[in-house]
Amino acid sequence: MAEDLLHKQFPPYIPKKGEEYMNGKQLAHFRKIMEALKGELLGDIERTVHTMQDEATVFADPNDRASQESDIALELRNRDRERKLIKKIDESIARIDSGEYGYCDSCGVEIGLKRLEARPTATLCIDCKELEERKEKQMAK
Repeated sequence: MAEDLLHKQFPPYIPKKGEEYMNGKQLAHFRKIMEALKGELLGDIERTVHTMQDEATVFADPNDRASQESDIALELRNRDRERKLIKKIDESIARIDSGEYGYCDSCGVEIGLKRLEARPTATLCIDCKELEERKEKQMAK
């Protein structure tokens, strides 16, 4: 997946002792990660479109046709997830520009570099995210 490639391409940011949280270097690091991820996702989407256009074959056998339709549906579902991720990336880049990146939307505390390395589009600190997930789980019961 594109995220695995990025972790090889961008080593985790190691802050220096006493370094201010979300300083210019940290923001630039996360911006590079997100721009690279977005570029990779857009490339995947473009390749999928071309592949689907090139492989648009009508099979006489119903099983072959069903298999092809199933493959296309799966591919489109994956691309839809990637489209949503691109939207989150754009929102995160806007948060960098506005000075809000790296801080929890819910409580305002620092999200933390390790969490942002794992999920650069995170908008909640780990405590608020866990609380949100527990509430969702309770609502589903």
